[in-house]
Amino acid sequence: MDRTTTTRPAPTEPPAFLDFAAARGHHLVRTAYLLTGGDAHLAEDLAQEALGRLFGRWRKVSRMANPAGYAQTVLVNTFLSYRRRRSSSEHVTDTFAETAQAAPDPALRVTLLQALGELPPQDRAVLVLRYWEDRSAEETAAVLRLSPSTVRSRSSRALARMRTVLGEDLDALVHP
Repeated sequence: MDRTTTTRPAPTEPPAFLDFAAARGHHLVRTAYLLTGGDAHLAEDLAQEALGRLFGRWRKVSRMANPAGYAQTVLVNTFLSYRRRRSSSEHVTDTFAETAQAAPDPALRVTLLQALGELPPQDRAVLVLRYWEDRSAEETAAVLRLSPSTVRSRSSRALARMRTVLGEDLDALVHP
């Protein structure tokens, strides 16, 4: 049995993705810059996301008649989906509240942050969503893709672990 391999010549080799990204990347960033209203950092993120989506389908896209036009469509769809996400509802402002807030206790804050840092990431996420962002167990469960009973049990165990980590320091920090 002959085990030599023969390679078949490709009919027409599609352009490599890196060449396409190098050639069209600047144009995608410029278009994204205009879409975002002048946010250069967001424009770069959107262009990178669009190129990432193209890379996953590059074999099919490279055979299209107009891959650059498809890339523009992917960029616009990426921008529109970004705008629909809740995380995009933050608005940058250059004005600040006129009234000063009561200064939080820095020692308590540092101690609580250290104790949170010692928790596993999932427990930390549960505590932050439940008690810092004041979400219900159902809302937290939806965000973390857990059941509400799992959120309640994780909350209970994470709080108990924080109490043991804080130990004697908790009473001294809360009641000075």
